[in-house]
Amino acid sequence: MRRNSPKAIFPWLTNFTGLGRTLLVSAPLCASLALFAPPSLGQTDVANKVQLLTDALNRAQDQLSQAQRQLQDLRQQIADLREQVGSASASAEQQQLAAQVEALKESQAVQASEIATHEQVKVESESKYPVKVTGMVLLSGFVNTNRVDMPATPTLALPGAGTTGASLRQTVLGLDFLGPHLFGAHSHADVRADFFGSTDNNNTGAYDAIGLLRLRTAHAALAWENTEAWFSLDRPLVSANEPSSLTAVAIPPLSWSGNLWTWNPQVGITHDFGASSAERFRLQGALIDAQDPPYSANASPAQYPASTAEQSRWPGAEARMAFGSQEDIGFRLGAGGYFAPHRTIYGTSFDSWAATLDYRQPLPGRMQLSGNFYRGAALGGLGGGAYKDYGVRPDPDNPGSFYIQPFDAVGGWAELKERATERLEFNAALGMDSVPAGQILRYPAVAASAYQYLARTQTFTGNAIYSPSAWLLFSLEYRHLDSSPVNAPASTSNIIGVAAGYKF
Repeated sequence: MRRNSPKAIFPWLTNFTGLGRTLLVSAPLCASLALFAPPSLGQTDVANKVQLLTDALNRAQDQLSQAQRQLQDLRQQIADLREQVGSASASAEQQQLAAQVEALKESQAVQASEIATHEQVKVESESKYPVKVTGMVLLSGFVNTNRVDMPATPTLALPGAGTTGASLRQTVLGLDFLGPHLFGAHSHADVRADFFGSTDNNNTGAYDAIGLLRLRTAHAALAWENTEAWFSLDRPLVSANEPSSLTAVAIPPLSWSGNLWTWNPQVGITHDFGASSAERFRLQGALIDAQDPPYSANASPAQYPASTAEQSRWPGAEARMAFGSQEDIGFRLGAGGYFAPHRTIYGTSFDSWAATLDYRQPLPGRMQLSGNFYRGAALGGLGGGAYKDYGVRPDPDNPGSFYIQPFDAVGGWAELKERATERLEFNAALGMDSVPAGQILRYPAVAASAYQYLARTQTFTGNAIYSPSAWLLFSLEYRHLDSSPVNAPASTSNIIGVAAGYKF
């Protein structure tokens, strides 16, 4: 039997009820008409009319009986519909109850995980404030087609045969600290070390400590809402950006090829202001103790441990202003300046200085362009100037006297980044650093060195970095080095590097 909706049933039921009432009222009326019919009518006519009325009443009774049966069917349909509606409501309540039970299970699982984490043994400092251990175990492999200065992390190409190998010495260990609130600011600090220290007593400058473990960077700060006072061992604040690489970690990518990267002691202050929380102005100032280049003409650290900047007895100064997003993404443009006095063991003085520009520009298609540029003099202590600050030569007219020439330096780098997915990115970068060849030729090294005659270093690099999870990293990289001395032909080397890292 076809089931009708309640909206269709009730009008029909009303029609049948009205029909029944009409029949009940019309039946006695018809009988009365028959009884009080005029006497002039014949018995035959009366009998015929009575028969007609009887037939009409029979038909009306049949219709009424049929309407009653249909009414019963409709009542049954209404009962069935009510039962179906009740079942649907019960099913919805059951589904809601099941969802609530599932949510409760998930909440219990999360709480159990948090309780288990809380019950783990924590690193505890003597001050009782939180300490977090962090870092990355990094395996890097390399193939160098020609000789380079450091096989695992090359920055210069030299004449000679190539090398192939692997290293775990770029593994990084770190500690992060959260301290008390002081003067309305929260305090924090961190320190990073690796295993890239020098394993012999060769003179490689202040960047390679004697011993396997090497201090990389360190920071400590008091942070207010818009201001931060800090001291650190890190890259110069005038060099705000850094290229991306997983194979060049111990010595950052494009080092000595336009990237002012060296880690120097600094103390400074940062202040942000502006109407928008997304794009703000930033002012920074700091004092810096600039180290000598690793192949300095000054003296070896064992012979004369103080740097030329420290011998001047005055700290260097640096300042930077920037506008844009101060996070790791978004537009940003900055300009800075650096100045530091120096004094050599030859009794002469010189000044190092730099004017810098840094930028970061998002592009369509999840791409980004970033880089740094500089123009200055005696920038070997910051990672420029082709491994040197100055040239020295004897004064032929005054035995024991020397002429000093701080070398001009121009350089920079640019990188194009594409974030193909949340897990995969591609990077291509070009960097260059140069010193005027005429200055180098007029001031040959007292102790001849390939680095002292180096006029230009150039590096091109391209890599892909894949992170299947937050803790795993894999990379394939190509690098081309081009190094040009003024007293010999240029040397080149192609480097194929692979890396796998586990962050903790």
